[in-house]
Amino acid sequence: MNKIAILDFGSQYAHLIATRIRRLGVYSEIVSSDTPAESLKDYAGIIFSGGPNEVYADDSPKADPKIFDLGKPILGICYGHQLITHLLGGKVEPGTKTGAEFGKAQIEIKKPLGILKGFTQGEKTQVWMSHGDRVTRLPDGFEILASSEDDQFSAVGNLARNIYGIQFHLEVLHTVKGNEILSNFLNLTGVTRDWDLASFIAQAEENIRSQVKDKNVFMLVSGGVDSTVAYALLVRALGQERVYGFFVDTGFMRLGERDEVERALKEEGINSLHIYDGANEFFDALRGVIEPEKKREIIGRKFLEIQKKASEKLGLNPKDWMLGQGTIYPDTIESGGTRHADKIKTHHNRVPEIEELIKQGMVIEPLKDLYKDEVREVGEKLGLPKELVWRHPFPGPGLAVRILCATQPDEPQNKAEIEQEIQTFLLGRGYNLKATILPIKSVGVQGDCRTYRHPLALTGTATWQELGEIAPAITNRFHDINRVIYKVDQSNGPNQIASATITSGDLTRQRVSTLQKADELARNWLKEIGQEKYVWQMPTVLIPVSINQDDKEAIVLRPIVSEEAMTANFAELPFPKVQELAEQILQDQNISAVFYDVTNKPPATIEWE
Repeated sequence: MNKIAILDFGSQYAHLIATRIRRLGVYSEIVSSDTPAESLKDYAGIIFSGGPNEVYADDSPKADPKIFDLGKPILGICYGHQLITHLLGGKVEPGTKTGAEFGKAQIEIKKPLGILKGFTQGEKTQVWMSHGDRVTRLPDGFEILASSEDDQFSAVGNLARNIYGIQFHLEVLHTVKGNEILSNFLNLTGVTRDWDLASFIAQAEENIRSQVKDKNVFMLVSGGVDSTVAYALLVRALGQERVYGFFVDTGFMRLGERDEVERALKEEGINSLHIYDGANEFFDALRGVIEPEKKREIIGRKFLEIQKKASEKLGLNPKDWMLGQGTIYPDTIESGGTRHADKIKTHHNRVPEIEELIKQGMVIEPLKDLYKDEVREVGEKLGLPKELVWRHPFPGPGLAVRILCATQPDEPQNKAEIEQEIQTFLLGRGYNLKATILPIKSVGVQGDCRTYRHPLALTGTATWQELGEIAPAITNRFHDINRVIYKVDQSNGPNQIASATITSGDLTRQRVSTLQKADELARNWLKEIGQEKYVWQMPTVLIPVSINQDDKEAIVLRPIVSEEAMTANFAELPFPKVQELAEQILQDQNISAVFYDVTNKPPATIEWE
């Protein structure tokens, strides 16, 4: 009885709910949304997760209605809130432009009861909204506990039955008092708080030995936090002689990355690391490839081909070896890896060939249920140095997914009309900024669904605080936009984007070199201004867009603040220093402009592809 069940309806945040509960000292398990009520009777409480579907659609995931007869405390989050309403006789309707909410919102406490115990009536607190549909009528027995400006049913409850629903996501850090609300729910269940990450490590070691049995592990090591911690955990469980470390230089690494990785791992006693130079093979395989998903799939397959080639050369019998990966939960959920989840992007370790190996039981991923903050904590508990554990995350495909490719412009048909609407919208709010829709697209996530839409470039004078308010207002209101960037260099004046044209190109060594130099400048600059720990990750992105010139490109700086990677805020770094960095980057004659990504996640993902 001392555990919580989370019914997974495909939310990008399902495991984040589990993480938050575990961090409150309670064991939690994610189960399928169609789990029979009879199978849930041994849980102390049940949570309905969010999800990308519409509850009134015939094919949307539902739950066994008998769950409500178990007498267990129940909490519905976003889609879960709407589903509880729908199943118990309330009403849910499609959202409108003014009804949809993505990003920060304020709710006002109407009744500080149940999950809102300890709050004050009339108190306002920040929450994180990400929804299109909305509840418009409550089931019998339910009452309003909190409301936002756009949604009177932000938190509701049937106090007699201990059934609650919230439209916002309490599991993300942007909901300031999310832990207090979740803790109140746990108190209603009567659970004991006695679970921690030390328990996870002990269980993980046991699971590794149980899964691997008498086989060995061929571990793909990237030098990043995830693969390094996974490697250390595998070595601890199996012994170093049974884990073969293999590092592939794809040609898409950061400057000096290969040497840094080799040195760092050797210092940690990992002496079985083998390095393979696969740059030529990766560049050949990706020649002419433009589409982001295809790039990721090719990179994933090429990793497998090289791994297979290396294992054959070493004479490793496939029957005696498993493939090890440093996969963490965001890799799985963003690839649509749970039953009802929407695919945001295919991670290189989730291509079909890998999925097939997983089905065959040939892949070991000891961190696949953890988030980045938990992985770092596990790394420290394993004794890895903080410098290695707290390195900025770097995607497995490397700079290949930070270089956008194009052969022709991609613009909305009514581009001029949308820009004018945005311009009017900005002026109406008192901002003298110019808006330009760029002729490319980037990936995003809104309401648990993948989006592939245009970035909007802003020029003019604005503070970080103002941009932090402008960006979600624009992405909430204008369907074609899922990312907002701000021009930080002063070339041609702060208000000037006379033209934004496509510079045709795929992945070439020259473009990689251009990005490597800009990335190196940005990383060194971050250390110099003493913000390396504040910034959780700082992707530097090369986009094939030339501003006011021909045949050049642009750099986008993407410093973000996060802990678990499922949500993130753009980092507000000292603006004069940012301008200095931009001027350094512009010394490269291939670059025409430098932008700063001011979009949170959601609606934009951390990476652009």
